Formats: sequence, C-alpha cells, structure tokens
Amino acid sequence: MDSGGSGLRVVVGAVGRGPLARTSGEPVRTGSRGIDPGHLMEQLVPMARGLAAGAGVGRLDTAAVGAAGLASLGDALRAELPGALARELGVRRVVLAADAVTAYVGALGPRPGAVVAAGTGLIAVGTDLAGWRRADGWGHLLGDCGGGAWIGRAGLEAALRAHDGRDGGSGLLLECAERMFGPAASLPGRLYPRTDRAAVLASFAPRVAECAGSDAVAAGILRSAARHMADSAAAVCPEPGSGEPLVAFTGGLLDLGDPLLIPLGEELAKRLPRARRLAAEGDPLHGAVRIATDLATDSFTLPGDEKMLCVTSPAGAGCTGAPDVRT
Repeated sequence: MDSGGSGLRVVVGAVGRGPLARTSGEPVRTGSRGIDPGHLMEQLVPMARGLAAGAGVGRLDTAAVGAAGLASLGDALRAELPGALARELGVRRVVLAADAVTAYVGALGPRPGAVVAAGTGLIAVGTDLAGWRRADGWGHLLGDCGGGAWIGRAGLEAALRAHDGRDGGSGLLLECAERMFGPAASLPGRLYPRTDRAAVLASFAPRVAECAGSDAVAAGILRSAARHMADSAAAVCPEPGSGEPLVAFTGGLLDLGDPLLIPLGEELAKRLPRARRLAAEGDPLHGAVRIATDLATDSFTLPGDEKMLCVTSPAGAGCTGAPDVRT
C-alpha cells in the first residue's frame, strides 16, 4: 500500500500473478500521535478484503506499507499496525517503509543512487546499499521545499500580494486563485481549519504551471522549486568513487510538465553535473509491490533503518531483521 498526502492506494495479489488495485481518495489522518493507524485500517481492511476476494487470494501473508511521514510521525504506526494487520487480515510479515523508500525502489530498484519523490510533499533519499540518507520530507509547514504544496502555497502567496498591492504579486495568479477558491480575503478561513491543508495547497500547483508561460512570478516559483529539488538530490547522492551516480525523479508533481521539468534539468546539471538521470521504472506503489514480493520470495536485500525501512513481527515489537534479510 502507498499512503500519501492525496490518499491511500492498495494492491493485492500473489507472486507471479497480476495484482488488482484500488484507490481511496482520502488521505490518512495525522494527529497528536502522528500517522493515525486506526484511520488507515478503517480504509484498508474493506479495500484489502474486497481485492483479495476479487484476485482469488486467501490469507494475506506479507504486507509492504509505504507511508508519507513515517520517519518523523510513524511511532504509532510502527507500534500498532503490524498487530492490526495480523488480526484483521492474517498478515505475518510487515515491511514499514517511508514513502520515499518505496518511491526509490519503484524508480531505481535495489541499485545505489538518489531519488526525489515529489508529489504533495517532497523528500529525497539515497543509498549506497549499506545505509540510507534522506533530505527534506519535513512536511508542508517546515519543509517539503519544491513539492506540490510548496508550489501551491507560493502561488497563493503571490496572489495575496497582488490583492494587497505588495511587490512580488501576480495578478494572473490572483485571478486563478479567486476562480478556484473564491474571494482572496476568504482564503485563510477556507484553508487554515482544514486537516488536508497540504493537499488543498497542492491542488493550486497546476494553476501555477499553467501561468508560468506568460507570468514571470509563476515561472520564478517553478524555477525555485526546481532548484530545491536539485539541492535535495545532491544532498543524498552517494559519495563520489562508486562511478556515475544515478538520479531519478518520481511523483505526480512531474505531471506539471515542461514549466517544471525544463528548469529542473538545468538546475540538476548545475548541482550534479556527473549524474546520469534515469526515468523512473515505476511509482511508489510499484516499489511497495516489489518490496513485498522480494520479502515473500526471500530475496529482500535492501539495508534496514529504524525510521526509514524495517521488517516487523505481527506483535509490532519494533524493527527486526527477518531471516536472510540484511539490516
């Protein structure tokens, strides 16, 4: 499963057989205890049971969970989810991974390199296959610089600057914001009380991209986002000496197209001139499927990490090394 800022996606299948997938549009809540395992299970259980029946799968043996915010907000998830999965679905082995790790595996597989996962938020991870490095992923209030929520927030700030008559504003973005959200002065009341603020902010990022061709402020926002993305990739890239570093970008933010991708290529060439950029093989859900398959077939070789990637028992006693798993 892949739990991100825009919702929960689930795949059920058997090794060697094509999986079935279903998408929930509701993001898993984050509260005082971090990511809410109860809310995740409320959505997951009926989805997984329905998919298992449709795929002709009996008891589910292995689960791979990629969750946004796991490294910083995943204590409750680590403590409770393995046991809940065992009780409700019969799962014996659980891999809990930061969504950046599943994004990495989906993009590059078990190879050294760096991956930037850019969707509602943004995080970069890199590995030399001995350990993991991360950059950003601190959430839309403290970081996720260059991600969808960051771009959307910057675009709405520029809209409000134009509304106020301050420098740095964009009349075009103001028009877009008011078409999308209503009068500019009502934005704080519409946005601040919402628990899905990051997703709402990110929903304005495509409007910023649409304006970039004719609006210097919008183009500047996307240039800054590209710079942040390249900086994060450089921060986690394996040290020189292991050959040409591999770098990939993945996530829904890439759907913004040339207004983001052209400056991203230029900024990456400045920050990592020796890097070889590869197209991502798959998305974070693809990475979660690959992790689950490797664990189920005893071919799991990725390095473990207490916060980023761990194999747990159904009792949820914390990160452990499964037999024949390098941790």
